Amino acid sequence: MGAASASAFGAMGAREIRAGLAAKDFSAREVAEGSLARIDAANKDLNAFLETTGQLALDAAARIDAAVAAGTLDELGPLAGVPVAFKDNMNLAGTHTTCSSKMLENYVSPFTATCVERTIAAGGIPLGKLNMDEFAFGSSTETSAFGPARNPWDVTCVPGGSSGGSAAAVAAGLATVTLGSDTGGSIRQPGSFCGTVAVKPTYGVVSRYGVVAFGSSLDQVGPFARSVEDAALAMNAIAGRDVLDCTSQDVGTDFTANLAEGVRGMRIGVVPAFMEAKGLTPEVKAKVEEAAEHLRALGAELVEVELPNAQAAMSAYYVLGPCEAFSNLARFDSVRYGYCDPGHTDLNSQYEASRAVGFGPETRRRVMLGSYLLSAGVYDRYYYPAQQVRTLITQDYARAYEQVDCILAPVSPRTSFKFGEVSDPTDMYLSDMFTISINIAGNGGMSLPVGLGADTHLPVGVQLISPAFKDENMFRAAAALETVYGTAPVAPAFADGKAGE
Repeated sequence: MGAASASAFGAMGAREIRAGLAAKDFSAREVAEGSLARIDAANKDLNAFLETTGQLALDAAARIDAAVAAGTLDELGPLAGVPVAFKDNMNLAGTHTTCSSKMLENYVSPFTATCVERTIAAGGIPLGKLNMDEFAFGSSTETSAFGPARNPWDVTCVPGGSSGGSAAAVAAGLATVTLGSDTGGSIRQPGSFCGTVAVKPTYGVVSRYGVVAFGSSLDQVGPFARSVEDAALAMNAIAGRDVLDCTSQDVGTDFTANLAEGVRGMRIGVVPAFMEAKGLTPEVKAKVEEAAEHLRALGAELVEVELPNAQAAMSAYYVLGPCEAFSNLARFDSVRYGYCDPGHTDLNSQYEASRAVGFGPETRRRVMLGSYLLSAGVYDRYYYPAQQVRTLITQDYARAYEQVDCILAPVSPRTSFKFGEVSDPTDMYLSDMFTISINIAGNGGMSLPVGLGADTHLPVGVQLISPAFKDENMFRAAAALETVYGTAPVAPAFADGKAGE
C-alpha cells in the first residue's frame, strides 16, 4: 500500500469508495489497510483514536471483498467499504469502552451498541474507538483522562467536544464517517471547529442502546462526515426503531431522497436574538449572514422568527444535565463497574476513594451539582422549574415551525481556541449557547462547514435546525448550501500523504 493510495482513500466519500470497489480499482482490504496506516502515521499528532480495531477492520473488508467477487456488492448496505469509527462511549464487543475516564480504563465491552452494530452491518469498516471529553462532560476534549484530541486544522487548538476525536478523525481523513453523541452540542460544536458536516438527529431517531448515558432525555447519536450525502447515508444506516430502546422511533425516512431538490420554495428562519448575542464573534456572525444570503439567492425565503425563552436554555440545561448525569453515573461504584481503589477495609471509604480517583474534576463537579439539585428542599426550586422552561422552549420552536421549514443559526460563538485558553468552566459552557436549546426541545440540528473565519482562518460552521422528525428539511437546506461551499476538504496538514509529517 503506497502513501498516495492511502491518502486517496482518506479523501474519498462513500460514493467514490463504492464505485471503486465495484470497478475493482481497489479492494476493501486495501481501504482497511490504507486507513489503518494513516491512523498509525497521524494519530501521534492528533490523539483522536484511543484504540484501533485492525482485525475487525480486516474481517469486515473480507466480507465486502467476498461480496464484490460474488457480484452482490449492491446487496450490502449504504456504507459498503466506508472506513468508520466510534466515540468511546459506544460499546463494541471485545473493545475497551472507557468514556475517556480512568474509571473505565480497563472495561471491555461484552456487547455492541445498536448504532455501532447497524453501522458495521451497513458495510462500514470499523477502525476503532475515538477520544472524547470524560463521560462527554466538556466542549474541548481537554477533560479526557488520556490526553486531549487535537484539531487537524491547527494542532495547537482544541477540536471541540465532547465528540472531539470523532470530528478530528474525519477532518484529518482518518475515517470517512464517525459517530458521536450530542447532549447539548457535542456533535455540532466539534463539527464546526474541525470543518465537518455534523448531525444531531431528532431525539428518538437513533437508538441509544449501548451508548453510555450522560443525560438520558437529551442524548442523541449522529454522524460526522465530509459531505452532506455521506452523513445522509450514515443516517440511513443507523436510524430507526430498536426494541432495546423504548425512546427510539420508526421514522422510515430516506435522508438522501431530497438532497438534489434545492431550497426554492423553502422558508428559512433567522433568529435576530441569536445574531445579536453577546460573545458572538464578528467572523462567525459574518459567515452566518453570508450563508443566509446564499440561501436567499438559491430561492429560499428568509423569515425572522422569535424564540423568546431560548435565553433560558443554558440555565435549564445546567440543571437537567447534571441531575441526569448524577443518576446515570451512580452505577460506577467500584463494585459493579469501574476503578476500585485498593486497600480499604470498609465499603463507604472504598466508594468514596474509588470515585474520587476514578472521576476527573469536571465529572466530579457535575456529579456534585446534580446531587445538590436533586436534594430535599432544592429539587422544587430548580429541577421542576427547569422542566417548565423546557416546555416553554419546546413550544417556542413549535410556533416558529408554523412559519418556517428550517432555522439557520450559529453553531458556536467562536472558532476553535488554543489549549488552556478557556479555563473557567462557565466560559467553557458558553461554547454551547446556540446548540443547547435544540437538545432541550428534541429537534434535529446539524453543522455545515462554510469556510474559514476571516480573522482566525479556522473552520466555521453554520447550524441548520429542523422540526422534530423532519430532519430531511435540514439535510435539504444543507445540500443546497454545499453546492456553494463545496464538500469539506481534509485539513491541509493531513492531506496528500502529509499525515504525521
